[in-house]
Amino acid sequence: MAVDLIVVGGGPGGYVAALRAAQLGAHVALVEAEHIGGVCLNVGCIPTKALLWSAEVYHLVADAARFGVRAGPPEADWPAMQARKAEVVAKLVGGVRMLLERAGVEVIAGRARLAAPQTVAVSGPEGERTLSAPRIIIATGSTPLPLPIPGADLPGVLDSSAALALEALPASLLVVGGGAVGLEFATLFATLGVAVTVVEMLPRLAPLADADVGDALRTALLLQGARVHVNTRITALEATAAGLRVHLEGPQGETSVEAERVLVAAGRRACVEGLGLDVAGVRYDRKGIQADERMATSVSGVYAVGDVVGGTMLAHVATHQGVVAAENALGQQARMRYGAVPSCIFTRPEAASVGLSEQAAREQGYDVRVGRFPFNGNGKAIAQGEVEGWVKVVAEARYGALLGVHIVGPHASDLVLAGALGLTLEATLDEIAATVHPHPSLGEALAEAGLAALGRALHLPRS
Repeated sequence: MAVDLIVVGGGPGGYVAALRAAQLGAHVALVEAEHIGGVCLNVGCIPTKALLWSAEVYHLVADAARFGVRAGPPEADWPAMQARKAEVVAKLVGGVRMLLERAGVEVIAGRARLAAPQTVAVSGPEGERTLSAPRIIIATGSTPLPLPIPGADLPGVLDSSAALALEALPASLLVVGGGAVGLEFATLFATLGVAVTVVEMLPRLAPLADADVGDALRTALLLQGARVHVNTRITALEATAAGLRVHLEGPQGETSVEAERVLVAAGRRACVEGLGLDVAGVRYDRKGIQADERMATSVSGVYAVGDVVGGTMLAHVATHQGVVAAENALGQQARMRYGAVPSCIFTRPEAASVGLSEQAAREQGYDVRVGRFPFNGNGKAIAQGEVEGWVKVVAEARYGALLGVHIVGPHASDLVLAGALGLTLEATLDEIAATVHPHPSLGEALAEAGLAALGRALHLPRS
């Protein structure tokens, strides 16, 4: 079968690429080996957020008396939470299928490999078939990294997909990895009463974020009853009658922790195996397929997007890359700009960042101004009873050019968009100060942080 464009992979990068290409008039075939929506919709972003919201409701009910609402002690109904999660996933996956159908995209179930630069062989339920197109977009995503230590294959050791499918809450859980995925699962299970331990090999949690973010999230987890080990590596796991014993090596020497389950959330690797990249001449390395800012690979007409290219493995990055690849594949001019990509951690409180951290700005030679405003000085945060956290603005000192925004606090994932837009538009501190922010709103904290960087904060007491 001949089409204008073949997309391999139906996750956020692939299905959006297919939709954009169809908008531009292309006849598109989308090949997906497992689930439309990919990891994000099926076993990643969406199901974790559904469960995290259930945990948030549980926490709010438990704290209802503080808001003048009488309610009995809540009970976590994990099977019901799982059922709701499945409903959310099914609704969104069905929505994506409908969008593809309405756009005229032909969805083909099967596993694809490149047989030549313009030919894709598909092995699926209906047998083998061959597709041809002058343009191909590879969007095969990533898979969790295995833990390279003795005992990592024992029963009770979970990856994120298995953790989302648990039939019952464990009594205790050790989370390997203090990045976004590990921290979100730690928050989920700790909120629901599971005894949680987080182990991070690097010196702080959220190691890719601003240092203040990692410190704040560690404090939050400790307040939620979790135990946290940083600068600590796992040397082995062994089975016990109650679950698993995890051997640790860290600042306090060698020790061990027992847990009913162990969740490995220590990174992901690009899915490049079995794609026929060598046959087609597409360059790749251990990080993934090599693609430029147009998402073009080393082979003309072949593009790659999402986790399979390595780098920033985020669904919204994959989505934007899919648009860029589709537009370039169909004769337009588009490119990725990575300087204003927000990253979010859906903990309690949330954390979100965009642009340069304070450390990175200084390392790049900027004379830096930093402004910070706490949510305990924000009217809406106080009214909502969510005063934990702050907004931090990083700017260049001479002209006040915005360099980064970092938020720990309520709705950080929503608030960070203002920082992303500011960076995209090359905003300055003066322009943030001149922008009228609604009151009462959480966004006023961003305005005050900008004023603080200028030495003009109105709602901070003088030191």
